[in-house]
Amino acid sequence: LMPGIIAALTGSGTPFSILTKGTTARRDLPLLAVASRAVPVGMGVSIALLDEDIHAALEPGTPTPRARLELVRAIAQAGLPCQVLVAPILPMITDSDEQIDALLAQIAAAGATSATVFALHLRPGAREWFLHYLGRHHPRLVDAYGQLYRKGSYVTRSYAADLARRSSALLRKRGLDR
Repeated sequence: LMPGIIAALTGSGTPFSILTKGTTARRDLPLLAVASRAVPVGMGVSIALLDEDIHAALEPGTPTPRARLELVRAIAQAGLPCQVLVAPILPMITDSDEQIDALLAQIAAAGATSATVFALHLRPGAREWFLHYLGRHHPRLVDAYGQLYRKGSYVTRSYAADLARRSSALLRKRGLDR
């Protein structure tokens, strides 16, 4: 499927990008590298955290953070630009400067060209599932999340602004603010 789509986009002169948290994109990297000589090709990988236990509880069955970092490395080695979407950052769970900086350091070391940091969105359906997760794994945070997400799916403006300010400095520090 992907080779046909890549060929169609490239043949029509259409720039394109791929955002994934899966690692099967690795098999198409040689074709994507060839396509990038004809049209702009962007690659994006979603990596939310380094903690394997939290990952297993939140995204069972998906590629591990380590596997996603290896995909970033393979994309860079193929000569393609790679942006990393550092999301979702989990308020009060994975949002310390130390945690974000450790993740950005690994992302930079893997060869990413840039990164963007976003807090968790709790849309209907995901909200109920995540609050159940919080109740089981972080019961002391349930009320705090109720306050952070009191207006709906997104964190309060003050939290988002604080995360953006802190992340901006860390992205600059790691050369990922391009």
